[in-house]
Amino acid sequence: MIYNARDYLYITTPYLIPEEDMADALISAAQSGIDTRIVVPGIPDKKFVYLITKYNYGKLLKGGVRIYEYTPGFMHAKTYLTKDQGIVGTINLDYRSLYLHYECGAYLWDSSSVEDAKQDLINTFEESHEVTYEEWKKRPFIIKIIQPIANLFSSLL
Repeated sequence: MIYNARDYLYITTPYLIPEEDMADALISAAQSGIDTRIVVPGIPDKKFVYLITKYNYGKLLKGGVRIYEYTPGFMHAKTYLTKDQGIVGTINLDYRSLYLHYECGAYLWDSSSVEDAKQDLINTFEESHEVTYEEWKKRPFIIKIIQPIANLFSSLL
């Protein structure tokens, strides 16, 4: 779905812990001119996982992926949308969801629901804070030390 996206690729996920190949695919989409955006919660449910989620912003932001934090609260939605298809379900953007668990999602293709979901996400972007690469680089020094160490355990989460 990422490699076949045209125009845009919008994702919502509470946990942004992509493996290397997934991060590379997202960056490739962004660098090829696809409007690639990811929305994560502005308020976490699991602080350790959120620490790793925020660590993963760096590579993606530097590669052109736009990241938003949903500021009104915790968002647990898992949505993947392109111009003509979408997936809505339980699939987080992390190792366990993509490789170990039997996560499920409804695949939408050539459906008016895709356009409805897109409009909902556009509204969500407006309610969210867009994180910049410069902002990410200015995180506290202690966080810069802790995040890469925490990330070593990301595939266990």
